Amino acid sequence: MSENTSLNVLRFSDPKIKTLHITWFAFFLTFVLWFSHAPLMAFIKEAFDLSSQQVKALLILNVALTIPARIVIGILVDKYGPRIVYSCLLMISSVISFGFALADSYEQLALFRFLLGFVGAGFVIGIRMVGEWFPAKQVGVAEGIYGGWGNFGSAAGAMTLPTIALLYGGDDGWRYALMSIGVIAGVYGAIYYRLARNTPKGSTYFKPKKSGGLEVTSMKDLYFYLLMNVPMYVALGVLAWKLSPSGVSLFDTNTMYILWGVLVALFAVQTRSIWHVNHEHLKAGVPESDKYNFKQVAILDLSYFVTFGSELAVVSMLPLFFLETFDGLDPVKAGLLASGFAFMNLVARPTGGWFSDNFGRRKSLMFLIGGLAIGYLVLSQINSEWWIPAAVIATMCCSFFVQAGEGAVFAIVPLVKRRMTGQIAGMAGAYGNVGAVTFLTVLSFVDYSTFFLVIAGAAAVIFFAAMFLDEPKGQMTEVAEDGTVHVIDIG
Repeated sequence: MSENTSLNVLRFSDPKIKTLHITWFAFFLTFVLWFSHAPLMAFIKEAFDLSSQQVKALLILNVALTIPARIVIGILVDKYGPRIVYSCLLMISSVISFGFALADSYEQLALFRFLLGFVGAGFVIGIRMVGEWFPAKQVGVAEGIYGGWGNFGSAAGAMTLPTIALLYGGDDGWRYALMSIGVIAGVYGAIYYRLARNTPKGSTYFKPKKSGGLEVTSMKDLYFYLLMNVPMYVALGVLAWKLSPSGVSLFDTNTMYILWGVLVALFAVQTRSIWHVNHEHLKAGVPESDKYNFKQVAILDLSYFVTFGSELAVVSMLPLFFLETFDGLDPVKAGLLASGFAFMNLVARPTGGWFSDNFGRRKSLMFLIGGLAIGYLVLSQINSEWWIPAAVIATMCCSFFVQAGEGAVFAIVPLVKRRMTGQIAGMAGAYGNVGAVTFLTVLSFVDYSTFFLVIAGAAAVIFFAAMFLDEPKGQMTEVAEDGTVHVIDIG
């Protein structure tokens, strides 16, 4: 590895390394909060005498708000900066976590679990923060460390929260466990505000000219952008359908139709906002130096759709897959075998970012998505005759390509257009959740083998789409609020 791409994560005296550590830990806490219900579900189910349908509804509600939240958080980050937005998100999520812990009815549980979906947007904030602090030659591995180590929060919560609940003891031990992580998140929100800075000393934090949507640089890209928003609303419509009598019966059919109407109205409002952000500067003409190609954003969205989208879907179903495929396994053993998929995050995402920094952005993304397609093709062949260790190795190899692919996606995001990094990260992140909804919906209609084949097929299509990604190189320009033009090296 050349000197200018090396990254010593133990050099705490380096301000950018300190920023990386305090930021990945903020993300880590958001993931502990976001998935805190899963390891405690046995306690919650017993406390409220929940049916399996009610449990499924809580799981769906947990991801419902994250799709629009990542878009909203991306806009807020670009406008106000990651320091204040991360601090506020952690402190607000702390209060919501207390609400969930103190709920005394299923309706309250459902409401606060829905609201906690907002904390899942925390990931977007750090992408902009890390992108501000690290040069292009190091941004891939830095974003990979941020994403991989932060993502581990879900696994860490699964390993520690049940023990904390048992240590508290009694029927309300799970409540105290949830409140404990809520307290930590709230306190850390204040600590983050004190320690973090949006940019290195002397650097400028570039903001979009208008808020409410991405600025695009051609009419063709404007229509492409509007088209790319449609799948997010379709995914939310599917979630509403899954919560109706056709799914888990959280509400009636009339409510589902009302929600669909609200989604149509929101789409119309967002379309108008995007038009308002773009029509004036497109009419006046965009300077050549300020142009970027929206297809870059679209390809990254689709890549995250199949990487993080498939990860969320597979983590949800893998314990049951092992349990039903292999005789002699109990739920605990099946869960342990399946946990290998999530554990790969610690090394895989940073490795994907390192590949991107050292071997080319497009080439690395194509290689990893191609490997992901082959990995899921292999998983589709697993049956009861397989040797269990071979099945675990196959899932972990597939997981490496999935999560390294996520690292490669976000090694490119900060290099598209600096002042809109939060919004670009938010849209890509939302597409990850769209992928999860899509693949889990497919799973509700097909067997496990077909489910894996569908993901492999989607990855194969996106592999070819990635061929059209432009390699980030040269420089990008940004204009500060005082009118001065800044040139930023991107590779």
